Amino acid sequence: MKLSEMIRRQAVIACCAVALIVAAPAGQTRPAGPDADTEALIGELGLTEGATPVREHPRWQPDGPIVVAVDGPERLAWLQAVAGEAELVAVQSRAEAEAAVPGASALLSACSPGLIEAGESLHWVQSYSAGVDRCVDTPALAERGMILTNAQRLYGPAIAEHVMGMMFMLARGLDVYHLRQADGRWERGLEDYADSTWELADRTLLVVGLGGIGTEIARRAHALGMEVIATRASSRQGPSFVSYVGLADELHTLAGRADIIVNATPLVPATEDLFDAEFFAAAKPGSYFINIGRGGSVVTEDLVAALESGRIAGAGLDVTDPEPLPEGHPLWRMPRVIITPHISARTEGSSERRWLLVRENLRRYVAGEPLLSVVDIEKGY
Repeated sequence: MKLSEMIRRQAVIACCAVALIVAAPAGQTRPAGPDADTEALIGELGLTEGATPVREHPRWQPDGPIVVAVDGPERLAWLQAVAGEAELVAVQSRAEAEAAVPGASALLSACSPGLIEAGESLHWVQSYSAGVDRCVDTPALAERGMILTNAQRLYGPAIAEHVMGMMFMLARGLDVYHLRQADGRWERGLEDYADSTWELADRTLLVVGLGGIGTEIARRAHALGMEVIATRASSRQGPSFVSYVGLADELHTLAGRADIIVNATPLVPATEDLFDAEFFAAAKPGSYFINIGRGGSVVTEDLVAALESGRIAGAGLDVTDPEPLPEGHPLWRMPRVIITPHISARTEGSSERRWLLVRENLRRYVAGEPLLSVVDIEKGY
């Protein structure tokens, strides 16, 4: 298989196979720096590196063992090429990871509190996802001085396009027509939704959480001729295509200006239940709400009430609370609600970008260099 084809294959972690332990031949050299594809990725998405080279950390263990969740031997060989003589332990199931992680120096996998706690020797954890809310509170991370890196910004292009798709469906009533198609009905009118179908140009989009994903959403909305406003927790700085960046305490004021509101925040204490009855009361009447952040940021009952009252004209939800939604939940049957099962990041391009990051951070770790996309454990992202 060609390398270009190999790195585009989606990682399949949960398949049954025997754990494979591979060490590079003695004296094998590793690349001195990132390849051209990785350099382009770092530049295009603005990936940043940690302030401290890992070689300065007292728990640095460059020779491994390093547990890596992979989708086959070819992927392992591709990773081993940058790892030099470091011992890589390839796993393809949760059971294999649990057996391999005790004594390992690093774990490259889905972020799991159980695996982190079991890895008493772990120094570095590379999460394959951008959101780390399920594991960042694991006490062992801080107590043992671990480094946590994630896939921040990598899924921005895919998720942003998912948001665009939801925006177009809601603004043009495509969700309504699709339901009619399923019933075999040729009906052109949208009388019940006449006030909520419009062109996106000159409409206002509010991006809540102007991070890597939020920035990609804003970039695409601006290209459509929308006015883009945003909030972020850290500062008022933003790209030129965002006309105004407010702080977190301006959320309700800005929501009153927006025709479409997108939640792109991580789930941290400050964003838990952020979108509640008070928020929806402050939102512009007839606006649309899209959530690709985390379900726990929304009080689901309050969203349902806002949809029933018409205060919110419709919603696009890739995440929910609870997740998955239980059978019979009112959101399943509500008009003007589009639900996708937490898949907005799943594209061929996202998979390729993730593997390039994993490979580059592996190269940097064994070389003792600063890692990319280091998570601030106290902040949670």
